[in-house]
Amino acid sequence: MSEKRSIFEEVSEAGRPAAQSTGMIDQGRGRGNRGMIRAWLMVLFALVLAMILVGGLTRLTDSGLSITEWKPLSGAWPPMSEAAWASEFAKYQAIPEFQIQNQWMQLSDFKAIYWWEWGHRQLGRTIGLVWLVGFLAFLELRKIPVGWTGRLIFIGVLGGLQGAVGWWMVSSGLTGAMLDVASYRLALHLGLAFVILGFIAWYIFLLGREARDLMQARRGGEPRLYSLAGVWMVFTFLQIEIGALVAGIDAGRSYNDWPLMAGGILPPEMGRIEPLWRNLFENPGTVQFVHRIVGYLLLAFAIWAWRRGRRSANRATRAAFSWAFLAIFGQVFIGILTVIYGAPWAVAILHQLLAVVVWVLILRLRFLSRYPLAQSLRQG
Repeated sequence: MSEKRSIFEEVSEAGRPAAQSTGMIDQGRGRGNRGMIRAWLMVLFALVLAMILVGGLTRLTDSGLSITEWKPLSGAWPPMSEAAWASEFAKYQAIPEFQIQNQWMQLSDFKAIYWWEWGHRQLGRTIGLVWLVGFLAFLELRKIPVGWTGRLIFIGVLGGLQGAVGWWMVSSGLTGAMLDVASYRLALHLGLAFVILGFIAWYIFLLGREARDLMQARRGGEPRLYSLAGVWMVFTFLQIEIGALVAGIDAGRSYNDWPLMAGGILPPEMGRIEPLWRNLFENPGTVQFVHRIVGYLLLAFAIWAWRRGRRSANRATRAAFSWAFLAIFGQVFIGILTVIYGAPWAVAILHQLLAVVVWVLILRLRFLSRYPLAQSLRQG
């Protein structure tokens, strides 16, 4: 016979709310680990950013061809003796850059450019190691959120591809009559770096909010602004690639007056190279002119996109469009200074850093257009 219970006890217990259970999307090994994965990706983001800047300095100091071999593992050790330094210098003396342009160099001069390229490659090895150790550790500890294993592997694959493209770029300047790497290969190398940076940034944005929050936020997304941000992203990427072509042939130092070029609207001899299409890659005046014109068009597009973005119902999205527009405006200003002063390394690197800032801010406004932040009616 069951024990009698007080009617007051039954009522009081029945009135208690049942413990809320979380949805399946937030249960399991994925929950609570998003923060750790996000912090790891932030480290990778910082390392890739440093890689881009060091790569820019390597280009500005004409150091990219100082190491003439690709040794992913053994190349991690720099020359440790005078004999080893002499051997590396002898290899450099056999390439066109030294024979035509840098015959004045002594061993001490060679060491200066060697360390830039070695540091650039060493940073690439560090990025690969940080990715590999982090990924294997999270995988072994079962800390990777559901659905994220493929995404994290994809980052590693892109990093490995970037190393191969980097050597393909360097190899273009080791033979023939070229004194630098091929500009289109440099553009591909830099473009892939921005692609990697973009995916890491997007994943950081995703992991910054719970999966259930993202699903709910997507219902309130603004498809038109999301598409607009996509066009802005592609437009910006195109300008970054043209900027890499400018850097590849030192076109930024060819014409240093603004807004004209050599006193005219068009630079002289825009089509002097045959066939005509090669001028878009190899003619400094043509390449710089295209970079300027696309920059003006990008600024005009940014103004239009900003005005459209200001109509968003979400305050955070409106602010994201404003920050991206301000970054574009600042980038154009620094680009003009880079031209006027003949691309000194400090201004040129600032120009490259601002390109990263613009890129990430546009990705962020695109993310917020798809996953707007929750806000109260008063905030709206």
